[in-house]
Order: sequence, then structure tokens, then C-alpha cells
Amino acid sequence: MRYRPISPAILAEELADRIDALAGPRRIAVAVDGAAGATETTELADALVDPLRLRGRATLRVSARDFLRPASLRFEHGRTNPDARYTDWLDLGALRREVLDPLKGSGEVLPSLWDAERDRATRAERVPVPEGGVMLLDGELLLGAGLAFDLAVHLWLSPAALRRRVPDAWAVPAYERYEEEVDPGSLADVVVRVDDPRHPALYTP
Repeated sequence: MRYRPISPAILAEELADRIDALAGPRRIAVAVDGAAGATETTELADALVDPLRLRGRATLRVSARDFLRPASLRFEHGRTNPDARYTDWLDLGALRREVLDPLKGSGEVLPSLWDAERDRATRAERVPVPEGGVMLLDGELLLGAGLAFDLAVHLWLSPAALRRRVPDAWAVPAYERYEEEVDPGSLADVVVRVDDPRHPALYTP
């Protein structure tokens, strides 16, 4: 695989250009996927907001961590079960029902559903996304799970960097399983190597 070194600022600008060209007059969903705590999914998604707005795109930020299942379901098999992290933590149905499907329909999107720290509903109100708008979703294990995105960015770590940088060591097997079973790099439209987050590298086929 060949990678082109790129600064975080230029990466955001290049991605914003690509998203802007892709959107046209329709609303689109963009995913920024990567291992939680070890990749800068939140930072990259946030960095795209201003460049997209400067290009005239209304932009809504949504985080998958606000669509986790209640603790009673997430931790049914323990708080440090990597298989549960892989299959049971994210409420895929809620993301489709409250975010992705409305984005393509009415445009009224629920930006958050569940406060995982307080373990209760956020009671957020729906937010209208106008035609030509962009919904930016960051999170982990987003690809290959039946969620439909117009553009998917995967932040990739080498196996050594994954083990070194994931703060929850018990979760590493979940990401290794994701790499082996899903191969997110093959599903993503854009792959960025982030072994050193200060010096990302863009995959060029």
C-alpha cells in the first residue's frame, strides 16, 4: 500500500473538497471511522465543519458514542468484554432510524439519543438538515455493519500502533476482529494512516 504524507490541515481541506463535490444538491452522510481513543475521529470530523460551511454546506456533527445501548445491554457480559464491544455496544438500529433514514427523507435528524455516562436518554430535539447539507458521523466499528454512507473515511493503525495507542487494552481484540472480519480499509472511500496523528498519510491506490 502506498501512502502520501499530508498535514492534518491539508487533509481536512482535501476531504472538504471531495465532500462538497459529492454532495451537489442532496444531503449526504459522511462517516469518520477508527479505533476509539487511538484515532482522531472526533478531531477530523470537527475539522471538516468550518471548511464545509465556507463552501456553503450546512453541516451537522453527530457522534456514534451518543448512540450507544444502555449499560444493562452493553455490559451484560461484563464491562471489559471485547466481543460485546464489537457486537453489542453501538445501537445500529437507532442510528439508521434516527439519523441516516431521516437524512434521506424529511431531513429532521436526531443528533443524540443516549448519554452513556449518565446512562439515560439525552432528550435531544431533532435538527433540520437542509438540501445540500452534510451530516458528519464519527465513531468506531462503523463500516460493514449495514449502515449506508455516501462517503466513508477510515483512520487506519498498523497492528503495533493499534496495540500501543488504544487506551483500553482489553478492547484491542475487538479492533483486531474488525480488521480481520470486515477489512474496513477495503470498504472505506478514503483511508488515512494515523500511526502518528501529527503526521497522517493518505492512501493512494
